[in-house]
Amino acid sequence: MKKFKKLAALAMSAAMIATLLTGCGEGKVEESSNKGDTNTAESGTEEAKDTSDTSGSGEIYFLNFKPEIADIYDEIATRYEAETGVKVKVVTAASGTYETTLKSEIAKTDAPTIFQINGPVGYQSWKDYCLDISDTDLYKSLSDKSLAVTEGEGVYGVPYAVEGYGIIYNDEIMQKYFALADKAVSISSTTEIKSFDTLKSVVEDMQKHAADLGIDGVFANTSLAEGNQWRWQTHLANLPLYYEFADNKSFDNTILAGLAADEIEFKYADNYKNIFDLYTNNSTVAPTLLGGKTVDDSMAEFALGKCAMVQNGNWAWSQINGVDGNVVKAENIKYLPIYTGVTGEENQGLCVGTENYFAINSQVSTEKQQASIDFLNWLFSSSVGKDFVSNKLGFIAPFTTFSDYAGTNEI
Repeated sequence: MKKFKKLAALAMSAAMIATLLTGCGEGKVEESSNKGDTNTAESGTEEAKDTSDTSGSGEIYFLNFKPEIADIYDEIATRYEAETGVKVKVVTAASGTYETTLKSEIAKTDAPTIFQINGPVGYQSWKDYCLDISDTDLYKSLSDKSLAVTEGEGVYGVPYAVEGYGIIYNDEIMQKYFALADKAVSISSTTEIKSFDTLKSVVEDMQKHAADLGIDGVFANTSLAEGNQWRWQTHLANLPLYYEFADNKSFDNTILAGLAADEIEFKYADNYKNIFDLYTNNSTVAPTLLGGKTVDDSMAEFALGKCAMVQNGNWAWSQINGVDGNVVKAENIKYLPIYTGVTGEENQGLCVGTENYFAINSQVSTEKQQASIDFLNWLFSSSVGKDFVSNKLGFIAPFTTFSDYAGTNEI
């Protein structure tokens, strides 16, 4: 696995985890986990999936946030019990209901011993249940300690996956475009795209040559259907918010600046509009049809070669590879940063950060706390656990234990 360099800016979802990163322009996407759920309370008709019984003071109860990987956690639990004799109860909240499920489960006698919080904002809601884990091997092996959720000298949340996103492009189509004799731009490679103006020139000219390139449009649809807006409402919106918070010189950290903000001016609204309009005006479908499209539709368009670009993250490979009839080879799937016309964006890289954190329940017995810590240490440090994390869960794990691990995920 490639180590993450500090490359881009990110305020992931409500957590506002952001770091200005510089240097890398493009990157490769390898297999990772699916995306789409957010750690917010929503009403839902589905109930949490309880996959095992629970009894015994040393047992672990893990409340899982991601339904799409529930089966893998079941497999992990079975393997861990076989190796250690410790039973792991896995309960998976239905999509979009994690907060409400946690509120219900945390009040029970048999409460979760491991749960997830959504960064420093989520910690404020659950701080009475978060154990200080600053003395654990899990925290000590965190590659970048600043990623952890802290208060005072205590550490109360440790991220378990680093994610990155940008504009994914099909390099085969891009090379075909740059080989056109009548292209309107002077550049000859995506590596020369380092600003919004250049990106706009390339995209609009490619749209004119759509038939020559064998595509329906440059960008996949923007999937504005209810429940599919997260790419625009959170991921894309992170960029203007990051730059606005970064302008607050009273803070040396954009996380603190964001959390301290009483209101948002949205001073970079025009920059947000720049890239959003570029997406919708050079798409596979007319803007009037976007409300009926989904993220699955957009990823299928990319996988089937109907477009050259799509905004998404390192988890997208599984979505692309899983489409029947996929024509895009892994070596042709690459990244561009999301350029919006901000001054100095030539130094911007991919958006990289983390939004979900493991927490240990401070209200359960010391024995259960230690059993839970031992389980997480095993998952992120043993050879068996690391294989599950990298190759089955699809996480890019931010721990030094993975520094020399040859997993399948990189960005």
